[in-house]
Amino acid sequence: MRRVAFLIRFALAVAASSVIETALGDPIYVDQGPKWTAEDRADYYTRDQGSRLIKLTWLRALKAKDGQPFLSDGLTRYGFLPNPGNNANLPVGLHTTGPAESQMVGITCSACHTRQVEVEGKTYRIDGGPAFMDFQEFLSDLDKAVEDATASDTAFAAFAAAVSQPATPSAADVAALRQRVDAWHRRVHAFVAGTLPPVGWGPGRLDAVGIIFNRISGTDVGPPPDFLIKENMRIADAPVRYPFLWNTPMQNQTDWAGFVLNGNRVFALARNTGQALAFANFEPKRSSGLFFDYDYANSINFEGLERLEKLVLKMGPPKWPSDWPIDSKLAKDGQKIFERQCSKGCHEKKEVRALRDLFVTTWVTPVQNVGTDTRQFDELGWRVKTGALKGAGIPLIARHLEEEDYAVHMMFSAVAGAILDNKLHLGSDVGSGDGFGSSLPPNAQKAPSTSLSLSPAPVKASIAPPSSAQPPNQPESLTIEPGTLLERTLNRGEYEARVLEGIWAAAPYLHNGSVPTLAELLVPPAKRMSQFKVGARYDIKNVGLDVTQEGPTRPVTDCNDLNSGNSRCGHDYGTRLSDDEKKALLEYLKTL
Repeated sequence: MRRVAFLIRFALAVAASSVIETALGDPIYVDQGPKWTAEDRADYYTRDQGSRLIKLTWLRALKAKDGQPFLSDGLTRYGFLPNPGNNANLPVGLHTTGPAESQMVGITCSACHTRQVEVEGKTYRIDGGPAFMDFQEFLSDLDKAVEDATASDTAFAAFAAAVSQPATPSAADVAALRQRVDAWHRRVHAFVAGTLPPVGWGPGRLDAVGIIFNRISGTDVGPPPDFLIKENMRIADAPVRYPFLWNTPMQNQTDWAGFVLNGNRVFALARNTGQALAFANFEPKRSSGLFFDYDYANSINFEGLERLEKLVLKMGPPKWPSDWPIDSKLAKDGQKIFERQCSKGCHEKKEVRALRDLFVTTWVTPVQNVGTDTRQFDELGWRVKTGALKGAGIPLIARHLEEEDYAVHMMFSAVAGAILDNKLHLGSDVGSGDGFGSSLPPNAQKAPSTSLSLSPAPVKASIAPPSSAQPPNQPESLTIEPGTLLERTLNRGEYEARVLEGIWAAAPYLHNGSVPTLAELLVPPAKRMSQFKVGARYDIKNVGLDVTQEGPTRPVTDCNDLNSGNSRCGHDYGTRLSDDEKKALLEYLKTL
């Protein structure tokens, strides 16, 4: 009953205010170190990673809910940020690729990892920061716009005329286009219907794990012509706040649950390949190769992924703007409190020599249970039919998949196979086609290969004692990729603790974005806000979201519903400090 009440309350809140308040005016770019240049920023905003969503001519021809062109506002109504350098009126994070007459629109990581905040009428841009974009609403509206365009012969005739401008399409051209659009929409609609929860994630959150699992297992490995296995797709109801990207290459593990290995170029490429598969074309099939009997054909731009990693390496943590007040003396007092309360064992910047690469130094990334929401662990336990990937595996890296297997194992096989196909010049590439997995014949040339070496990975992350506040009748742990170099044991409710440089720019807090400010995180969980506003207006006193701003309301649950995906419970650290100590600690956190 608590969960039903929460869903109803959340739906009413989102319906009451579905437009995110967006800061106006030209942004002030926050200092992110001397290595991060304007040229790097422009590259980061548009770098092709192999995502192939939809044809640009189709997107331009679609209509929004109000009857205006879908791209009329550059998609800022969803919280995307303007990119004046984009000639196609696409926002930060959306790019075009391919020949001018047949350009595709793809999504790059900057769409979800670029932030803009407002303080006293000024706007500040933070590259690599968690976006306030509502990706669910964007996907849902895109699906509906194509549905409306195909609702009748009259509606489609208008769409076809807009796509073909300035030429007038023949009846045969319209029929051929209709066949292609219908094929695209069958796949996208199945994905949207099978993935998006009835109550939205809201701005600033995304269930990336659910999206990737559903894309690989639900839309890519079924029988032709649509390659769908609809029963594999499940509602992605474990949204998390977009993580910040600066310092990501320095972590020992990534992803909130710490199940993605990190620290050298191989694992960095694997990390980026996994996120690229969310909207790339992927067409795995059996082959008669000498060493590998599977072809992991895909549209991933590996050269672009490697360039992306170089960009993230140059991206420094954002510095507290010089025109925002800060008490240096108080911050020094707060540093002592931080070192005593927060650093050791959790948020310490501790360098270690990575076992998997003797020439790489990383920061320890503790993976611990601090009593926060447990919902994401359920998705790591999803079992699916493996379809075209049945039997696929990479010796020592990804074990052979059974007819029904864990979705996380399928993801590892897909990632490892795609990388090896590229680096060893195996298999085939797939073209852009019409986007979202509908490809042209595989005649594209592979991107230049870079020599990489694989080396052993550590077996297990550091573990803290489990929390006693566990939901009943749920698995407590999951071993992924048993018998390989990637073997890991994941325990329910464990999430990574990162080095906190730039943490002032990453609100809301906890992995699921359930606490609006750092000040609120220092309040005992039972007394934290049960709801707050989400938007760009920032509170520099309490360090986080201005809870009084206009914008969608995010209700959250308490410790009685730890598996809701929206629980504000846990991380009960620093909550017993005095008011003066809390002020000092907050002042220090601004300086990181």
